Amino acid sequence: MPLQASDLIDLETYPISEPGPRRDAILKTVRGDLEAKGCAVLKGFLRPEGVGAAVADKGHRSYSRTNPYFTKDDPSLPEADPRRRFYDRSNAFVPADNFAPTGALRTIFDSEGFDDFIRDCLGEPKDRFFRYADPLADVIVNTATEGNGFPWHFDTNNFTVTLALQNADEGGAFEYAPMIRTSTDEHFEDVAEVLDGTSTRVISLALQPGDLQLFKGRYSLHRVAPLKGPTPRYVAIFSYVDAPGMVGSVERTQQLYGRTLPIHHARAKKRSDALID
Repeated sequence: MPLQASDLIDLETYPISEPGPRRDAILKTVRGDLEAKGCAVLKGFLRPEGVGAAVADKGHRSYSRTNPYFTKDDPSLPEADPRRRFYDRSNAFVPADNFAPTGALRTIFDSEGFDDFIRDCLGEPKDRFFRYADPLADVIVNTATEGNGFPWHFDTNNFTVTLALQNADEGGAFEYAPMIRTSTDEHFEDVAEVLDGTSTRVISLALQPGDLQLFKGRYSLHRVAPLKGPTPRYVAIFSYVDAPGMVGSVERTQQLYGRTLPIHHARAKKRSDALID
């Protein structure tokens, strides 16, 4: 029998598709957390059975040095500029085209009311809330093992929704500096303070398997703290943006997934903002 949303999501605690007082109370709490801290976590959103069904361990593993913007080095800039700060990155992404329409992750993503619930949580209007159109990246699984994992970076997509599936033995906290840049100002000095470890804006979260996290990563610098031990960290990522048809840049897509598709090249110059990444 095909998987049902109720097999995976704790719909009793989180009635995402049922209007009423309980759903309204959840929305109020989430919106308050997003306003105050730039991030919200719904503990135990996924049932234990859902956690096990959604874990995946095959993807493009890459070892590289990246800056927070996934761009190449520019020797014309000062050495202290964030665009010249490069860090080891060692992790893997299982791209979206690996997941069957009837599999766990697609069942969660396509469940009744899921998109509307996320949009309501974020308080976004319908005309500025869309699924990421990237066929490699609308829903993915990030896997990271011992080492630096995923250093400080910004997301291409405005709205990132993650499901924690498995933690490493040690480390792996989610750390972020909320809304540190805007659509018109990169605020390089503030970013440099985070990279230097002197910023007072960084928040650290310890997520547990089954937790749903809502995060606006386009403007908030963030990382996964270094991991220790043989157990890998698994996180599923569902992505939303504020304009239709948005996909990743050619350079960043190649870095993350080891390949690109024609759509990445066709839409390379059709971004909705002027931010670096």
